[in-house]
Amino acid sequence: MRLARGKIVERKDLSRIGDELRASSKKIVLANGCFDILHVGHIRYLAGAKAEGDALVVGVNGDASVCGLKGPGRPILDERARALLVAALRAVDYVVIFDEPNVEKLLVELRPEVHAKGTDYTAETVPERAVADGLGIRVAIVGDSKDHSTRELLQTVRKAPHG
Repeated sequence: MRLARGKIVERKDLSRIGDELRASSKKIVLANGCFDILHVGHIRYLAGAKAEGDALVVGVNGDASVCGLKGPGRPILDERARALLVAALRAVDYVVIFDEPNVEKLLVELRPEVHAKGTDYTAETVPERAVADGLGIRVAIVGDSKDHSTRELLQTVRKAPHG
């Protein structure tokens, strides 16, 4: 458990971490998401993101931004729990919690070589596309087809008979 916690970094340290990784000739990839209830789609997305470079930094949406994006009753797990779950994955090198609705500011602070998004996006619909292009960051669509969703998983759990 200590290993996973050591991967969770403070936002203020992100620029320095990026500088250190680049000084070590590491190709940095930034992925992001809510990761409210970790499922196989998340694992495949993060594995695909890691395959794009050497160091995978994952931005986990803070609680307020998840509520704004997903609606009332979300997140199910608080931001620290979600960050710890993501940090426990082998493919993930660093996790940072962010409060904005997208990762434009993280792209500026970290300056990764690749910005990885899931297959629910296309190159044209990535919200941070203009910022990525302006910084010379390649956008990669990774993971499996969007056959999994936390919303659907929650609906299945809520409909299941209890007892």
